[in-house]
Amino acid sequence: MTLYLPRTDTAQVAEALSAERLSIGGGAMNMVLTLVVVTDEADHYDAVRAATEAGREHPSRIIALIRRDPEAEPAIDAEIRRPGTAGPGEALLLRLYGPLGEHADSVITPLLVPDAPVVAWWPGPGPRDPSADPIGRLAHRRITDALRAGEPLEDLLARVRAYRPGDTDLTWTRLTPWRSMLASTMDHPPGWVTGAEVTAEAHYPSADLLAAWLSRQLEVPVRRTPSNGPGITAVRLGTDAGDIALHRLDGRVATLSRPGQPDQTVALARRRAAEALAEELRRLDPDEMYERTAAHLAELVEGGTLGAEEARR
Repeated sequence: MTLYLPRTDTAQVAEALSAERLSIGGGAMNMVLTLVVVTDEADHYDAVRAATEAGREHPSRIIALIRRDPEAEPAIDAEIRRPGTAGPGEALLLRLYGPLGEHADSVITPLLVPDAPVVAWWPGPGPRDPSADPIGRLAHRRITDALRAGEPLEDLLARVRAYRPGDTDLTWTRLTPWRSMLASTMDHPPGWVTGAEVTAEAHYPSADLLAAWLSRQLEVPVRRTPSNGPGITAVRLGTDAGDIALHRLDGRVATLSRPGQPDQTVALARRRAAEALAEELRRLDPDEMYERTAAHLAELVEGGTLGAEEARR
């Protein structure tokens, strides 16, 4: 069931939420966090769907802030989707008109789940300094996605320079399957690793983060070379006993090759936004590995040792 409240205000939305919870016998008491999704009209459908899917693992109150005509008179159009419609949690879609879009923090503050963490997610282009954003200041975790920017690597690096504990980016979360697979191959390496190469489509910042992670963890030089994609297509670790290679050409299944062993086929599907978001919602403490890897990426790019020109082509 969806309740529509055109030209409403925060007090009416809060009252309607309370009435909805009473009608089903509780509701918000089982919610573990508030997820604030800052989006626009074009992207809100996919963003809310991904947030709702992630909310099946983490029951949340999802507040989607959709900024509309900034020149219009101040107004709020609200939709309330009760539990069952929006997974185990609630979803509020708030379309903000006029100057209200610049004061969204004041609009949502009365609607946050009491005594629960707040997570902010920008599924499209996000602020350069999420912790200084009005919504970001309310949040314990701030999730961005540099892949949606016009210049993804530059966008990611700008946020790395403004990093505050609690910041993260889905370009990092998409790497979890790759990092897990590569880490497992190093449990019993065939030889000493002397270098590495990450091959991926251009303007794909996850590949740059993966190269920085390998460089930091293995303390070896890492090349970043372009391919036709999709996403990351190969990682090669050079050892004194031969190459360890992980190739994925179709975005779903990869081939793992190791010296002296037969090739192995492994599942390595590209991650959807909902999967990456669900992983981020599992932890509300700062991601120290992301912080260190992102800082190392900035050092490599500024020092010209990553092959940033190749990454930008």
